[in-house]
Amino acid sequence: MNWLWFILIGLAAGFLAGAVVKGHGFGLLGNLIVGVIGALLGGFIFGLLGIAATSLLGALICAFVGAVVLLFLLKFVGGKK
Repeated sequence: MNWLWFILIGLAAGFLAGAVVKGHGFGLLGNLIVGVIGALLGGFIFGLLGIAATSLLGALICAFVGAVVLLFLLKFVGGKK
């Protein structure tokens, strides 16, 4: 059941990150995938900082931060179009 919550939170974070980072997204489906991967990245980043997301809101914030970072990294690596 934890994996289901993880995926749902990642999907929500990807949607929110795509809305916040205008012009850097990959469309709805791409942003949802970025959100799930960003949730992993956000957990890693927060772990390095010694911050634990123990609530649903904390997990969403963690995943959102990871998704935004991932969108910017992908834009940076992808270069200008």
